[in-house]
Amino acid sequence: MIVAENITKKFPGVIALNKVSMQLFPGKVNAIVGENGAGKSTLMKILSGVTSDYEGRILFNGKEIQFGGIRDAQAKGIAIIHQELNLIPYLTIRENIFLGREMVDRWGFLDKKAMRNRTIQLLKKLKLELNPESLVSDLKVGQQQVVEIAKALLTDSEVIIMDEPTSAISDKEVEVLFGIINDLKKENKIIVYISHKLDELFRIADRFIVLRDGNSIESGDMKGMTHDQLIQKMVGREIQIIRKQDESPKEDEVLHIEKLCLHHPGRKENLLKNISLRLHRGEIIGLFGLMGAGRTELLETIFGMHRERRSGEIIVGGNRTAFRSPADAIKAGIALVPEDRKRDGLVLGLDVRTNISLTNLEKIESGIFLHDRKEGALAGKYIDELKIKTSSDRQTVRNLSGGNQQKVVIAKWLARNPIVLLLDEPTRGIDINAKNEIYKLMLKLTDAGLGIIMASSELPEILAVSDRVLVLSEGSLTADIPIRDASENILLSAAIPKTI
Repeated sequence: MIVAENITKKFPGVIALNKVSMQLFPGKVNAIVGENGAGKSTLMKILSGVTSDYEGRILFNGKEIQFGGIRDAQAKGIAIIHQELNLIPYLTIRENIFLGREMVDRWGFLDKKAMRNRTIQLLKKLKLELNPESLVSDLKVGQQQVVEIAKALLTDSEVIIMDEPTSAISDKEVEVLFGIINDLKKENKIIVYISHKLDELFRIADRFIVLRDGNSIESGDMKGMTHDQLIQKMVGREIQIIRKQDESPKEDEVLHIEKLCLHHPGRKENLLKNISLRLHRGEIIGLFGLMGAGRTELLETIFGMHRERRSGEIIVGGNRTAFRSPADAIKAGIALVPEDRKRDGLVLGLDVRTNISLTNLEKIESGIFLHDRKEGALAGKYIDELKIKTSSDRQTVRNLSGGNQQKVVIAKWLARNPIVLLLDEPTRGIDINAKNEIYKLMLKLTDAGLGIIMASSELPEILAVSDRVLVLSEGSLTADIPIRDASENILLSAAIPKTI
């Protein structure tokens, strides 16, 4: 149904796509795979009308098409669920879903009742029990991702492009999504599916199309393909997954939390309930839990957020603290790499150099001015140490791949020499090779004495790099397990809320 021929897209100093050709078939899940920076998202933006300036041509049902924008593509039956959320925080769920596609009554006024009822139907189909009038800013990242999916399902599209649709949703929501995909296949829709979670692809995909460094490498049926074969096609070489080897007990305590509670902002209950933990120098604690368990809230509270609703004790490096803000936590030696790097971790319109130096201005000041040479040296040090792939330290962060953006966030904190590093979904939305590089970096940092708490929804990741695993369920700590005793079954059992 869709044929792309010799698609080329150039950005300043970068060829994102180089004569890419592919075919997309109806009634099938067409998986686009490749490392970060391979060109997958750029290609999808062209197919969905986000980007209209490119070379080559696209045939849709045998006719050449060129979209003038997203609405043009939508009118022709193409919808996209973007990897990065494209919701307006201070509009409601209903308003976001119908933005630009509002329903009106016979007098030309907004038909809010009809839109509300349709929103309820979509949310019910996706098994998301939320009020359609809830502000998107009040939703968790995973819930926002489901709203993105609802937006794409609003129209009866012939082509549905899903760019990392499960990157922030729970296993239960993944199963719902896969059910919807199977229904769409029966309706002979084209499903274009991009994901770095290869296990998902082997479950849901019918065909694969491999991109590497902006080039189309190979395509074919998923049947008969192995995990290792697909990785090798993506990266052009074999990858050895990094796993933590040292299980020796850690002695020096860098963080001690005692009976930490976080009160709910609107109800008489606690989001975190009497959390106590100890983190040692050189130790990685994996923090696991289902969506809504309180992982992000715990890391944010340790980082000095939510002061008015917090109770309990936080001791850093043996010193009892009373953080009034994240600034106090930073001074004490705590750093947080947030779940949503683009919203909370980076200034996308600024360059790599500036993003790295933002947390370290006192190191590069010269009187009332910033010292350009010192700033360049600071950025260059971490670009080299973390192997950040960028044309220069002046490249805009927005134009980096997801894995390299994540390294920039980590770099700005490492430049402050923290003693505790909090990582919230550190490999969300990045490919297997970039994940491996993050794992290597984590192990290198713990060898140097840093203590790390890593929250992740990916059990293989938790089991690969942790010394211990803490499990949260509904805001309570339900397990503290040495890695040698941990398994997926044990962790999932501890994470599932116990019904009364």
